[in-house]
Amino acid sequence: MAGSTGPIVAAGMITMGNTVLGNGQPWTAIIPTAVATAIAGAMLGLMEKASPQLAIGIAWIALVTSLLITPKSGKSAVTNLLSITGMGAKK
Repeated sequence: MAGSTGPIVAAGMITMGNTVLGNGQPWTAIIPTAVATAIAGAMLGLMEKASPQLAIGIAWIALVTSLLITPKSGKSAVTNLLSITGMGAKK
């Protein structure tokens, strides 16, 4: 398995989980993310043959971005996780 596969699959799973569990979207909303994750994983796996450090770096950047970016509808994964666990600041 390529070194970029784990982080890119984790980024996709976090995004899909946040979409359904954190933001209350129907499960069909994750289909585009699942397809994009598969394509990104395959492309980074091929890219890793030419430049392993670059491919792995892009995968880790995608993982961090999936945690912090706020989607069009809903809250970020970190915000939802803090809210679900009760560790976020109370307003």
